[in-house]
Amino acid sequence: MSAVPALAKKVIANIEKVILGKRQEVVLALVAYLCEGHVLLEDVPGVAKTMLARALAASVGCSFKRVQCTPDLLPGDITGASVFNPRTTEFEFRPGPIFAQIVLADEINRATPRTQSALLEAMAERRVTVDGQTYALEPPFLVIATQNPVDHEGTFPLPEAQLDRFLVRLSLGYPSAEEEAKMLDLLRQGHPIDSLGAVVSADEVLASQRAIREVYVDPKVRDYIVALVRNTREHEDIALGGSPRASMALFRSAQAVAAVRGNDFVLPDDVKRMAPAVLAHRLIIRPESRLRKVTSAAVVQQILTETPVPALSRTGT
Repeated sequence: MSAVPALAKKVIANIEKVILGKRQEVVLALVAYLCEGHVLLEDVPGVAKTMLARALAASVGCSFKRVQCTPDLLPGDITGASVFNPRTTEFEFRPGPIFAQIVLADEINRATPRTQSALLEAMAERRVTVDGQTYALEPPFLVIATQNPVDHEGTFPLPEAQLDRFLVRLSLGYPSAEEEAKMLDLLRQGHPIDSLGAVVSADEVLASQRAIREVYVDPKVRDYIVALVRNTREHEDIALGGSPRASMALFRSAQAVAAVRGNDFVLPDDVKRMAPAVLAHRLIIRPESRLRKVTSAAVVQQILTETPVPALSRTGT
């Protein structure tokens, strides 16, 4: 367990050579990776969404592929296809970019629903089926998808079933004036991503993922997680609340953030820290509430405020 915070510290420090002033978002992306989840980055163009994915892949020494999603992208362009080899007179499978350990689906909402669905099996089951043959994906496997929330022309909004596959949804936002000035200075001689090297191995990531599963969750904290998710289903402004998958995601991400902080047990504060990123994108606001400018993020914050927090002793019990 002691190796997890050391690994997180090295990876975060390495990513911050490229991504400035976004410590919270970098930590959340790493937490999702360590608890075997996937990340949806939703923000305007040019705020380093793609660069965050590239920096994470470079830091952990994993294979990385980028898919630029467009309306004419086909499922086979992601999964791969069987191609006829005239020399052997047989069909040979040529794997697509989904077989990388870290896959960036850039502007995922520009792909058609058929192509978007090609990611579902890979994200949920870590495997791909092509022409009746199933292929396992090499761990540790991570999908990072990006989308632009302000440009809706020619896009296909992600359905709720696919949004639910993402462990967290993050927004990087614009840097401060000081951070932007520092960024310009760093880019003067070239982009720092080009010299970024691996600081941990894929085997170390896998070991950390296994260790996180051993983080202790007190029954009181477990019941707190269940209460938070159930309250989203009963809230007056919510048409569709969090699913049991949301409960599992909050449970696992709380374990991961506790391990990153160096604890072998989960605190209620760990749950509260992860709840906005884990729950907000899974909720559907009622139409009449949307007219009143109610947002899913505001509902999650209200539920966090109103749900009683369990009291634990210093030992976490």
